[in-house]
Amino acid sequence: MEKLWTKNLRDIEPYVPGEQSSDSDIVKLNANENPYPPSPKVLDAVKGFDVSALRLYPNANATPLKQAIADYYSVDIKNVFLGNGSDDVIAVAFQALFNSDLPIAYPDLTYSFYPVWCSLFNIPYRTYPVDSNFRINPEDYREKNGGVIIPNPNAPTSLGEGRDFVERLMEYNQDSVVIIDEAYVDFGGVSSVPLTKKYENLLVTGTFSKSRSLAGLRIGFAIGSERLISVLEAVKNSYNSYTIDSISIEAGRASILDDEYFKETCEKIIATRERVTKEMRALGFNVLDSQTNFIFATKDDISMKDMFEYLKTKKVFIRYFSVPRIENYVRITIGTDREMDILLKEIKEYVK
Repeated sequence: MEKLWTKNLRDIEPYVPGEQSSDSDIVKLNANENPYPPSPKVLDAVKGFDVSALRLYPNANATPLKQAIADYYSVDIKNVFLGNGSDDVIAVAFQALFNSDLPIAYPDLTYSFYPVWCSLFNIPYRTYPVDSNFRINPEDYREKNGGVIIPNPNAPTSLGEGRDFVERLMEYNQDSVVIIDEAYVDFGGVSSVPLTKKYENLLVTGTFSKSRSLAGLRIGFAIGSERLISVLEAVKNSYNSYTIDSISIEAGRASILDDEYFKETCEKIIATRERVTKEMRALGFNVLDSQTNFIFATKDDISMKDMFEYLKTKKVFIRYFSVPRIENYVRITIGTDREMDILLKEIKEYVK
């Protein structure tokens, strides 16, 4: 017999990340992680960290890291918000900024955490289908809504939109908050951060996990008007005043100050992505024009699910989504050239 208290437990279907493995021989191309180490300056910052300081709480405002981000993006420190990865930042934004009775709006094929947060925070939502080329139509977002969130570039499709696209969104949504999730923008996308100075209701989120190789430290940020940032801070401080730990503050600051290494790493990933895209297209795959650190691909005459399973037997992990409209696509993170050569070798064997 079920206990009465179990009726008070939250029943929710959580977000499912890419499969993990403890096998060191795995070629792991399923979580959009950066294949290269963080900046050497990050290593110096961690090595030089005074561990005795860990007995103290971190700087509650993470001021050194906030200031570095503000300087990098040419905004005021009051326009910067920090959280424990961009997932934490966006979750706070959902709670703080999406409080209308109207549904929020986002694409049907997009980051699968969005519906989880809507369920968790009881936020109504409406999705609009991307077109047959997986493009987002800004005209869909002219209807009244309780807010809009769009990743640009989008995941898992890998496609990015220009700044004019975001300008149209803002013109259509002057009475609601628009969030542009820029987790992948550093790999060829166009950032909307400059538009935050023009639109008070625009929030742009980013992460150090992808382009700055710091997924293990969980650093996320948002840039927006002082009005939006103050609300995010109030909500965050209502349940956790210390979202960024002391080591992450120093390491994150060191990372953002090493712009040369950051750009060099991004360029390497982009170059590898273009090479792999060309080789897979030569094999008959349809590969979308990615502006991310992954590619989204299909081949009409073979099953992507079967290829995904086959590659696992060869210790190559990619991502497959059992989702309508993309059930015959796979998402492949861009690794090192060596890792991608292994992937291509195994794909060629499978195609044969």
